[in-house]
Amino acid sequence: MKRPLSLMVILLMTLSLFAETPKEDKLWKLGGENGLRFSQVSLSNWAAGGNSSLAANGFLHFFANYKKNNLIWENKFQFAYGIIKQSDTKLRKSDDNLYYASTLGLKAGRKWYCTGSFSFKSQFAKGYKYPNDSVHVSKFMAPGYILLAIGMDYKPNESFALSLSPVSSKITVVNDPALSAKGAYGVEAGKKARYEFVGMLKLNWKQEIMKNISFKTNLQLLSNYLENPEYIDVNWEVFINMKINKYLSTNIATNLIYDNDILIKDKSGIAAPRVQFKEVFGIGFSYKFGS
Repeated sequence: MKRPLSLMVILLMTLSLFAETPKEDKLWKLGGENGLRFSQVSLSNWAAGGNSSLAANGFLHFFANYKKNNLIWENKFQFAYGIIKQSDTKLRKSDDNLYYASTLGLKAGRKWYCTGSFSFKSQFAKGYKYPNDSVHVSKFMAPGYILLAIGMDYKPNESFALSLSPVSSKITVVNDPALSAKGAYGVEAGKKARYEFVGMLKLNWKQEIMKNISFKTNLQLLSNYLENPEYIDVNWEVFINMKINKYLSTNIATNLIYDNDILIKDKSGIAAPRVQFKEVFGIGFSYKFGS
């Protein structure tokens, strides 16, 4: 648990220092936002019941975008890690995200670009289905998701982008013998990868909805042409930042996922595709940097 958290702190400090360096190359736009969020509940002889808890979450959003004449190259990095401690339980992971996306585009019209893109998503550390902390259900590259896409991007301004990629490939990797043997994350039992030929639509929008309140959302829809194309994979992220002052802010981050190939057991033990939802809320240090 300590190693991923230490890595997150190092990343936050390094890129905060980097942000102070003047950027004279006008072809590149560099920037992002990082932060640490904390929450605490302390109870003593509390008649209504409950558990004392302590939680910490760190996140880093960083972009590096290049533009020259009709050529664009956009890069996005996202890191997040969180831990929680409740009463006498051990430290548990509450958030874990490692994401990189790169898009190369050539202008095809006033607001359209022909694009090729690559993205990678996984997590830093092992995850467990608590309270059972003896058998892991995830780790780095188990699962790991790789997307390769060719299509068109519509960019009317810097706040909105719509990507249409009718020719795309999704690779789901489960590089862990125990999880592979179970056929986890839609990968056939005993194999380490699943390959899909998909069509993809992505929507990215960011906006300052009122003074000191910014909103960002990313929606990704995928359809597997070769198997059950009527079932759409959904990955929808929302990030709201409410600024208190230059360094303090309140953040709300949500992530909704639906993948028909991922089977999740309910309390009665019945496995079926289900909507996954995560919410992270906190108040703490936040610093926005770059252009």
